[in-house]
Amino acid sequence: MTNSKLCFIGAGFHATTNIIPSAVEAGAVIQAIATRHMERSTAVLQRFGSRGTAYDDYKSMLKQEKCDGVVIVAQPHDQFSLALDCVRAGKNVYVDKPLGWNATEADQIADAADQAGVVLMVGFMKRYAPCYMKVKEWISAGTLGEARSFQLTFAVDSTPFCTNEEEFMKLVAIHMVDLMRYLFGEVLQVSGFSNNDNGRIANTLSLQFENGVVGSVYFAGMSAWSRESESLLVTFDHGYVQANDIETVTIHQSLPSDAASWKSLTEQVTVFSPSNPTMSGGVKDLYLRGFVGEMAHFMKCCKEGVTPQSSGRDNVATMSLCDRILHVQKGE
Repeated sequence: MTNSKLCFIGAGFHATTNIIPSAVEAGAVIQAIATRHMERSTAVLQRFGSRGTAYDDYKSMLKQEKCDGVVIVAQPHDQFSLALDCVRAGKNVYVDKPLGWNATEADQIADAADQAGVVLMVGFMKRYAPCYMKVKEWISAGTLGEARSFQLTFAVDSTPFCTNEEEFMKLVAIHMVDLMRYLFGEVLQVSGFSNNDNGRIANTLSLQFENGVVGSVYFAGMSAWSRESESLLVTFDHGYVQANDIETVTIHQSLPSDAASWKSLTEQVTVFSPSNPTMSGGVKDLYLRGFVGEMAHFMKCCKEGVTPQSSGRDNVATMSLCDRILHVQKGE
């Protein structure tokens, strides 16, 4: 654990439910919070037992506070300008996705961070979720041979905050788009279809990656999926790895044998899962979803001055892939 001093811009539902608690759990000290209203900033500081300073103007906070980093969790279309101001003020910055509404904006903010020499990290928490870190570990190890293909499903009720396909892609599905890049690298070809009705989204995709991996993806955003569901199945030369709903990872290893596999004990199945203690509370969810991991990673990068795994520069490729997927689905 660290004692990094962080300043926060924004204190809405996502910030106070996921990001700020995760930062505290990872060892952060809340040095200051800026919202549009002093009363709101003060109330959030009190909620988390912080003696930090409340602001109703983030620019004043940037001028007055010396901190290890600034965490921005604001309205999506505000985050680009907020991040740019923080970077130009010489602050290390964590920004919730999306950082920039397209690849052009993402590239602009990445350039600004490079010029300022500051850490710029984007909130793609799937990379820091234990289940997907385990999948990545098996892909990198090569124990099961080469990864050949995958099937990815992500379905959620996005209707309260997404009114069209682009909003769904860049506010919701973007996490899974970034996860695919994290696991399999860059995409060579994309094809797909959609059956959308304004805020009701149904998408299928087929992707081929530069390393040869192929994958099929199903995205759904509609009230039918009030119970969120996500799963990933990766097929290797000698087995498969399956992650279900961020809580379990199953490794099926088919060991080479000269005889038919049913003649001996040649197959091995291992299941990884968290324990289920009565004392875990809501913090368990913050760990499994990757929020605590990404906050710990951001603070480590700030302290050591190293490039984050989900950096602002890497984010350019994720935004570009989102744009490519949207163009394909529109038949462009």
